Amino acid sequence: MWRRLALACTLLVVIATTPAAGAAPRARDLGIPFPGTPGPLNAITDIGGVEVGFATLVRGDGKLEVGKGPVRTGVTAVLPRGKKASSSVFGGWFTANGNGEMTGTTWLEESGVLSGPVLITNTHSVGIVRDAILEWSLQRGGTTQLWGLPVVAETWDGYLNDLNGFHVRREHVFAALDSAAPGPVAEGNVGGGTGMHSFEFKGGTGTASRRVRVKGIADYTVGVLVQSNFGRRHQLQIAGIPVGRQWPEDAPFTAAGGAANELGSIIAVVATDAPLLATQLRRMARRATHGIARVGGTSGNGSGDIFIAFSTANEAAAGAAEGLQRAEFLPNDALDGLFEATALATEEAIVNAMIAARTMRGADGNTLTAIDHERLRKILKKHGRLEAR
Repeated sequence: MWRRLALACTLLVVIATTPAAGAAPRARDLGIPFPGTPGPLNAITDIGGVEVGFATLVRGDGKLEVGKGPVRTGVTAVLPRGKKASSSVFGGWFTANGNGEMTGTTWLEESGVLSGPVLITNTHSVGIVRDAILEWSLQRGGTTQLWGLPVVAETWDGYLNDLNGFHVRREHVFAALDSAAPGPVAEGNVGGGTGMHSFEFKGGTGTASRRVRVKGIADYTVGVLVQSNFGRRHQLQIAGIPVGRQWPEDAPFTAAGGAANELGSIIAVVATDAPLLATQLRRMARRATHGIARVGGTSGNGSGDIFIAFSTANEAAAGAAEGLQRAEFLPNDALDGLFEATALATEEAIVNAMIAARTMRGADGNTLTAIDHERLRKILKKHGRLEAR
């Protein structure tokens, strides 16, 4: 239902935790080939315990009036261990280009521990989202929290959204967190991804996963969720084909200013059930960069490309406050499959965001056009890169 509401002109807060019945196909459903084997949901929630929730805000149309709208924004919440009171996990982060924000990373870098959820919103709502996480945590725990350093990331949706109107409120953050659930994850124009673009097409939220066999040890899963808001049209590659060079229409940023400069960002949240140390998770977070490169991204000067990775293994050790702790971890020589899985799942998550997105008109009539599925299929088929459906 949230797809049909994307262009509504009344205030809406749509909580989306699962795709609606009859939702648009995902990238694989179109026959787009991707290497690797996904998990059953092909989503970050293939990692046991991970929950995802959204608050989507859409209001108004026409001329931009700061403080009134149009509003095209929201909040996305990723909870590594769901709503459990003890939610600490080992984690790490990486930035490919730093024209963006992810709070809480100083302590994550220092400690190697991520405590609590990861939220994503628009650039000018980071502060209120961060503060609301603390309030939400206090209300759920019923105790005094001495300090907290929540992780909140952002991408810029000012082309469609009244960014300076500060429309994200405390209740929207609570709604995203309270709605978080396991299972299928909504994509496209949802949550923090509501007003975002990808390669000058409509972009937004996307997810994917990969199964990995670490020989002689066990099978593990890597899941990625992206808020995709980056890239210029000429850069876009899908399944190795330079699709963007064959599709110059409806590329508003190129039409206005040429093809030179980046305008946007991408946030990637990488989750795994493989037992890893914080240093190894930092290495995994770096591999999201390769997934972005596979679709043509180059981390331009204007882009905030920031990634966080966590492992749901070693629950007792990650959340411990005292005493001698023991943690399992894979040897570094066993990590190649996990690195590759991160890159491949990131690539597919970006394309899934584009396939799920719907054309959206926003502030001052600015419009981001969704990628046309059949035209994309024809291009890939012409190059022998389309699988049978």
